[in-house]
Amino acid sequence: MTTAQILVTLGSIVLAALLALLMIPVLVWLERRVCGLIQDRPGPNRTNVFGFRLGGVVQSFADVVKLVTKEEYIPDHIRYGRWIFLLAPMITFASALLAFMVIPFADTVQVDGAALRIQGLPVSYGILWYLAIGSVGILGMVFGGWLSHNKYSLLGALRAAAQMISYELALGLGIISMILTYDTIDFNAMVQWQSGTFWGFIPAWGLFIQPFAAVIIIIALFVETNRAPFSVAEGESEIVAGFFTEYTAMKFAMYFMGEYVAMNTASAVIVTMFLGGYQLPWFSTAALLEHFRTVAGVLLLLVPVVMTLFILWMRRNNRVRLTLSTDGGRGRETRILTGVLIGTTLLIEAILLWLLLEPAGSIGASVAVPLLQIVIFVVKLMLVNLFIILIRWTLPRFRYDQVQVLGWRYLLPAALANLFVTSIIVAGVGS
Repeated sequence: MTTAQILVTLGSIVLAALLALLMIPVLVWLERRVCGLIQDRPGPNRTNVFGFRLGGVVQSFADVVKLVTKEEYIPDHIRYGRWIFLLAPMITFASALLAFMVIPFADTVQVDGAALRIQGLPVSYGILWYLAIGSVGILGMVFGGWLSHNKYSLLGALRAAAQMISYELALGLGIISMILTYDTIDFNAMVQWQSGTFWGFIPAWGLFIQPFAAVIIIIALFVETNRAPFSVAEGESEIVAGFFTEYTAMKFAMYFMGEYVAMNTASAVIVTMFLGGYQLPWFSTAALLEHFRTVAGVLLLLVPVVMTLFILWMRRNNRVRLTLSTDGGRGRETRILTGVLIGTTLLIEAILLWLLLEPAGSIGASVAVPLLQIVIFVVKLMLVNLFIILIRWTLPRFRYDQVQVLGWRYLLPAALANLFVTSIIVAGVGS
C-alpha cells in the first residue's frame, strides 16, 4: 500500500471510532435537552469549565469524571465467576462498537489506482457482520444478570434474552427481504442502489421501496437498543434496575455507554438501509462530481443562513432571567462562541469559493465530495437519533407481556408475509 492509501485507511478507522465514541456525550446531551423540552424545563445548563457551558454538553463530560472516580464495588455474595461479572459490560459495549465499524460514511474513493472504502472495517459483507456481532451484545446482559446472584438481575437477564429471541426473528426476516430487494449484503452497495429514483422523481430509498420492511426493522432495532418503550430488561418500576442492578462506577458506565453506542449503530443501519446513507436525494456520487460547482454554489449561500440561525438560537437561549443580578458569564461565552462560529463560517465560505474557482476535473472536487457525503451521513444520523429520543420520551414503557405479544403475534407474521410478497415480486421482475 502507498502512503496515501495507508492514510485514507487509517483516517476511515479513526473517523468510525470518533463517530461511535464522541457521539456518546453528544447523545446524552441531546437526550437531556429533548427530555427537558418535552417536560417544559431547561435541561442541563449549569455545569461549566471557565464559564463555558456549551449548551449543557459540559455536563456529559462531568458525568464521565464522576463515574471514573466513583468507588468500584463488588457485592460479597458474588463469589463465583467474578471475572465474567467484570467482563459482561465490556461485551455489551464492544459488540455495539464493532457492529458500527462496517457502516459506510462515504462512497468508495480511488487512491493510487486502488478502491478504498470509507468505513472502519472495509468488508463487503457488512449486513452479516452487523447481525453476527450485534447479537453478541445480549451475552453481556445475560452474564451480568446471571452472575449477579440477584433475583431482580436474573429476571432482567431472562427478559433481555427472551426479548432478543422474539425480535431477532422479525429483524432477520425483514433484513432478508431487503437483501432480496438490493441483491447484495454489502452496505455500500445498498447505498449506491438507493441513489436512483422511481416514477422519475421519488428517491429510491428503502423507506419508499419497502415501507413495510422499514417499519418492521425499525421497531426491531428499537427493541435491540433496549430503550423505552422496550426497556423491560431494566424496568425500574418492576425489577429495580434489571440486569445491571449490582453494577457501579465504570462497570455501570460501560452498560450505559453501550446503550448509546447501540442506539447510534441502530440509527446508522436505518440511515444506510432506508434513507439513502451518505447520498443526497437525486444525486449519485457521479452526479455529485459532475454538478459539484452547482452544489458548492448552493452551499455557499446556505452555510451563512444556517450559521446565522444557529447564532440567533444560541443568543436567545444562553441567557438567564432579567430578575437575576448576574448571568454567570453567559454573555461572555455567547460573545466568544459567536466569534468562533463567524470565523468558522468565513473559513468554510473561503474553501467553497476556492472550489468554485478551480477548473473542472481538478482534485478539489474529488476530495470535497467524500467530505460532503460524510457531513450528509452525520446529519441524517443525528436526525434519526433525535427521532429515537423523541419516541423514548413520548411513549410509556410497555409491559413485558405486551412486548412479547407485539413480537410474536404481530411483527413475526408481518415479516413473514412481507418476505413472501417480496420474493414473488423479485422473482417476477427477474424473470
